[in-house]
Amino acid sequence: MPSVLVVEDDQFVRSALIRHLREASHTVRSVGTALEALREVAHHRFDVVVLDLGLPDLDGAEALKMLRSVTDVPVIIATARDDEAEIVRLLNDGADDYLTKPFSVEHLSARMAAVLRRTRGPVGQAPPRVIQVGGLSVDPLRRQAELDGTALDLTRREFDLLAFLAGRPGVVVPRRELLAEVWQQSYGDDQTIDVHLSWLRRKLGETAARPRYLHTLRGVGVKLEPPPVPEHPV
Repeated sequence: MPSVLVVEDDQFVRSALIRHLREASHTVRSVGTALEALREVAHHRFDVVVLDLGLPDLDGAEALKMLRSVTDVPVIIATARDDEAEIVRLLNDGADDYLTKPFSVEHLSARMAAVLRRTRGPVGQAPPRVIQVGGLSVDPLRRQAELDGTALDLTRREFDLLAFLAGRPGVVVPRRELLAEVWQQSYGDDQTIDVHLSWLRRKLGETAARPRYLHTLRGVGVKLEPPPVPEHPV
């Protein structure tokens, strides 16, 4: 059964989340501070973290960055803040989803299920094969990627984006589809995608002006394809 870490300082909200998540057959641990959350993820394996932003020792946005430095566990932000610019910033910083209080436990459970489907894949599905596109190798099962035999140091979101595009080589993927499939968002700012594409290009050793694998078609979408093989004179 999925294991959940609830990071929430409000004892009433915390108790309610624990009770309902356990009733939904989740294994639940809970803490009330960011530092306790960091200790928990260092010593226990979780399937998802539900993170409040208004923590007493450290703002949740900073806690998210610290979590991302030590683990790739999916993080769902749960907070009363509803500023769209902040939502985009948190998603760019590595959050997997964002819920604004008040919300029902059923809503949270549905969001958790969506995140887990994306990170685990459908139950009973055969392990995904290694994807090879030119000198780029992507292993979805081990969540590893290599370029010309050299391992790429990717964040979880960068890997998700690369794997999704590599699984559709040569196909132009609309930005709306990237938001829906990679970010599990029905809305969002194009900046979210642009930032991650920029980071990914840097790690692939290319730029938007001089692309090799990643190509942006303005107003249409993004595609990944192998670079052309140089012609050798006879």
